[in-house]
Amino acid sequence: MSDERLNDADPYRPDVVARLDGAEQHLLEEIMSTPHLDAVPLRRTLARRLTMAVAAAAVLAVAVTAATVARREPVEPYSGALGVAEGGGPAVNGWELDLKAAENLPRLIIDEPGWTPTSVYGFDQEDGSITFQNGGRGLSMNWYAAKHYQSYYDDRLEVSKPEWTTLAGVEASVVTYSESDFAAMRKPQDGTFVELRVEGGDWTRATFDELLPKVVKVDAETFLKSLPDEIITPGDVREEAPKLLADVPLPPGFDIASLEKGGANDPYQFGAFVAGQVTCGWIGEYQRADEAGDDAAAKKAAAALATSRQWKVLQDMNAAGDYPEVVWDLADKVGGGEVPEWYKDGLGC
Repeated sequence: MSDERLNDADPYRPDVVARLDGAEQHLLEEIMSTPHLDAVPLRRTLARRLTMAVAAAAVLAVAVTAATVARREPVEPYSGALGVAEGGGPAVNGWELDLKAAENLPRLIIDEPGWTPTSVYGFDQEDGSITFQNGGRGLSMNWYAAKHYQSYYDDRLEVSKPEWTTLAGVEASVVTYSESDFAAMRKPQDGTFVELRVEGGDWTRATFDELLPKVVKVDAETFLKSLPDEIITPGDVREEAPKLLADVPLPPGFDIASLEKGGANDPYQFGAFVAGQVTCGWIGEYQRADEAGDDAAAKKAAAALATSRQWKVLQDMNAAGDYPEVVWDLADKVGGGEVPEWYKDGLGC
C-alpha cells in the first residue's frame, strides 16, 4: 500500500487532527471511550455483503421462500418512534411496525416467477425505489409525491410522444428512450405516482408490453412478504442498527428509535442511512457548539467526525459506492472549520 493510500486510510490524519489545535489525543480518547451500542447476537445471516446503491448490477440473488416470510413474522413487542400506538396504547411489534409503514403507500410488485426485488430504499414518506431483477433483465419502480406528477410528465414529453396503456388498474403513459429502453408512468393514486423503466437486458417493446400486465397492486402484508430477507424494514432496525453502530461514537441525544423512520432499505442504503444520521448529529452538535462559543464541544464533534474513516460500516460500503467519501469529505471540512450548506440535503438530515 502506498504512503498516500495509508494516509487516506488513517482515521487520525495529521492534516485533520492538526486543525484540532493540539487537543486531538485527549478528545479522541474521550470520544472512543464513549459507550457504544452493543452488537446484538446475530439472529439471521445476511446472504451477501453490502451492495451498490444503484444495485442493478449487483443482484441480490435470494429467493423469497416460506422460511423468509416466517422470519418476518412478529418476534417480541417493543415501543419506538413509530411503535407506540397513538393515545398511549400498547406497543406494537416489528411486524406491525412494518405494516403500519407500508400501509401509507400504494404498493406494486411483479406477479411473475423469477422477478426478485434487489435494490430497495425509501418508502418512509411519499417516495421510494425498488429494482426488480430477473436474469439479465432489470426493471426499476420509482415512487414520487403526486404533486410532482405534471412536471415529470411534461419532462417525458421531451423523450417521445406518449402512448397510453393501463398499469395496475390505472392509466399510464409509455415513452420510448431507444429501441431497448422504455418507461411507463402511472397516473397519481393515493397521493403518489410511480414510474417504471427498464434497466439493462435484452428488452424489446414487445417484452416490455408483455410484462406490464404482470405488475399488480397488492396490500401491505403481501408487499412486505415479497421483500427478500436482506431488505431491512422498520421492524428490523432494533436488531440491525446496533451491529453497524458498534464502533461508531454517537452524538449527544442520539436515539436509535429515530432510525425506524428510514423506511425499507437494502443493506447498502441502510448503512448509508445509519451513518448519515450519526454524521448529521455530530455536524449539528458542531454547529451548536460553534454558535454557543463552546470550543471544547466543537472540537469534540470535529474529532468524532474524523473517526468516520475508521467506521466499519463505511469501510464495508467503500468498494460498492461513493457514500463513504461524502461522509469523509464532510468530516475533513468540519475539521477545518467549514460546514457546507448542502450537508443536510446530501446526508438526508
